[in-house]
Amino acid sequence: MLDFSQYDVVSFDCYGTLIDWENGIFSALRPILAAHGKNISDTELLTLYSELEVEAEQGEFRPYREVLETVVRGFGKRLEFEPTRAQERSLPESLADWRPFPDTVAALRILKARYRLAIISNVDDDLFAATARRLEIPFDHLITAQQARAYKPSHRIFNLAQERIGVPATRWLHAAQSVYHDVVPARSLGIATIWVNRPSPRPGAGAAKAAAGKPDLEVPDLKTLANLTN
Repeated sequence: MLDFSQYDVVSFDCYGTLIDWENGIFSALRPILAAHGKNISDTELLTLYSELEVEAEQGEFRPYREVLETVVRGFGKRLEFEPTRAQERSLPESLADWRPFPDTVAALRILKARYRLAIISNVDDDLFAATARRLEIPFDHLITAQQARAYKPSHRIFNLAQERIGVPATRWLHAAQSVYHDVVPARSLGIATIWVNRPSPRPGAGAAKAAAGKPDLEVPDLKTLANLTN
C-alpha cells in the first residue's frame, strides 16, 4: 500500500480515467460504421481504435483533432469504406459530449481538499476546454500533448509536467487507465503510479494499446482511490 501522506500532487490522465472515453468512442463511431453497413463487436472496435490511434500519433507531431480524423479514415481503410468529411470530423467534435464516469467529480472533490491536482492528457487545449466544464474541479496544472508537442508515452510530456508542477518525482502520484500511455513511462521516470483499471469490453486495456507494466497500486475506479487517501 502506498503512503499517501508523502505526495503533494496527484496527476491524472483524462480520457479513460476521468472521462468515459469508451462510450464516447462508441457514440461517435457506431453511427459511421452503421451508415456503411459495418458491424463489429465492441472488443474489435476498441482494439482497432487502439491500433489506429497509436499509428496516427507517430512521426511529426500533429494536433489531436487531426489524429482522431485520421483514426476515422483508418477505420475506413481497414473495413473497406470511404468516410465522408463530416464523418471524419464527427469523432473529434464528439469529445465535448463525452461525460465523466459517475464517480469522477465526487472523487476529485475529495482529492482536491488534500492535494494539488494536475491533468496530463493526449489532447488539444481547445478540446480539453469543453471537457473541463464537465469535470467541475479547477485543476492546478494542465499539461497537454499540444503544449508538449508530443504524445504519451513520450517522456517529453511528463518532463514538461514536472517543470510545471515543480515537485520531485517522489512527491508526485500519477493515476491513469492506460498502462501503455501512462504507467510504463511514469514509472520509468520514478513517478509512483496508480492503475485505474475500469471495467471494459476489452479488459486491462480498453481503447488503449495493450501493454505490460507494474503499477504501484491498482484500483477499479476513482472512488476507491479517493477513499484510500482519507
